[in-house]
Amino acid sequence: MTRLRAAVVGGGIIGTAVARHLAREHGADVTLLEKEDRLAAHQTGHNSGVVHAGLYYEPGSLKATLCRRGVGLLQDFVAQHDIAYDECGKVVVALDDVQAGRLGPLHERAVANGVPGVRLVEGDELREIEPGVAGVRAIHSPRTAIVDFPAVTEALGAELVEAGGAVRLGHEVRSISVRGGGVRVGTTTKGGPGGSEDGGEFALVVACGGLQSDRLAALLGERRDPRIVPFYGDYFVLPREQRPVVRGMVYPVPDPRYPFLGVHVTPRVDGVLTLGPNAFLSLGRESYERGRPVARDVRDVVGYPGFWRFAARNVPAAVRETRTALSSGQFLREAVRYVPGLDVSRAVRGTRGVRAQAMAGDGRLVDDFVITGTDRVVVVRNAPSPGATSALAIAEHIAAEAMRRRSGR
Repeated sequence: MTRLRAAVVGGGIIGTAVARHLAREHGADVTLLEKEDRLAAHQTGHNSGVVHAGLYYEPGSLKATLCRRGVGLLQDFVAQHDIAYDECGKVVVALDDVQAGRLGPLHERAVANGVPGVRLVEGDELREIEPGVAGVRAIHSPRTAIVDFPAVTEALGAELVEAGGAVRLGHEVRSISVRGGGVRVGTTTKGGPGGSEDGGEFALVVACGGLQSDRLAALLGERRDPRIVPFYGDYFVLPREQRPVVRGMVYPVPDPRYPFLGVHVTPRVDGVLTLGPNAFLSLGRESYERGRPVARDVRDVVGYPGFWRFAARNVPAAVRETRTALSSGQFLREAVRYVPGLDVSRAVRGTRGVRAQAMAGDGRLVDDFVITGTDRVVVVRNAPSPGATSALAIAEHIAAEAMRRRSGR
């Protein structure tokens, strides 16, 4: 039987997981196309490394289902590859009675999602779990973990190659077109002449473009809604001697008035503490340095009516995030509210992340995973947090759906 010839666009953790799954589990001849000179160059390599347990997500949603499945698959994978994985746990902390009142529904959602060991704790018990944390009440999720997602991605890529697949770095996809019985992919190579096409023709193409997902969809003639609107998140890093101040992660209670979570305290597997991220409109989809606007990306945002509708009804959130974006002191004080013993005098700026936030034309943020496709082309339109946590389960889901469609031809 002829092997399925497939291409996967995007070498983040989701794209690499999809490519590896197609090669190993379906015997496909897979080519992974990544425009950068390494895997995990964008969102995968610029996050806090949290393996989410499934606290926040609507029960029955793709996020909830694939998160829980993804955690189990990820645990097995890192154990096989001896990748550092630490179930340090997490507390979602209420500082006052108003915040405490929001914990009940959040706890019910976590229980409905099957989050292991999750429970509500009062102030005294919170101090037993996290002696350095202030708060009147909290949700404790003892199985929430941290991991090195770039290391996971590299290991996935190695397994792809072992299964006979190919990883083409420095290949940027410029065109995708369905032609007859196949899908033609045109790429340019870094340093090569503009417009040169050397991607090839495939029976199946899966686009996992993250920050560029709407543009990849547009290459196929799909609508660009939902549109990607990038939001950056800054992190501060504390010296390693600050690591013992907390045992695990410390998160604020989500405020339903605001679309983003707020600054939290997260240890990393390398032994340092990170503070952040905030969330503020980025002037470039891949601008990880301050003051690096990208004209095309700015035009895409300001010319999109959905962004202005979002902005009009989120003025309080914008004010809150502006404070942390403009003032390092305000940013750090947000963390100290929850962990008063933190010494932030030696905090330094860490890696900036850029979140690929899908936004609808009416200004709504698209919350769940969105995966569209046919028997020949699958496009991951939206895969926000817990996308990295869920990557192996997303790969299973995409492959199963693609094979189901192909068998029904």
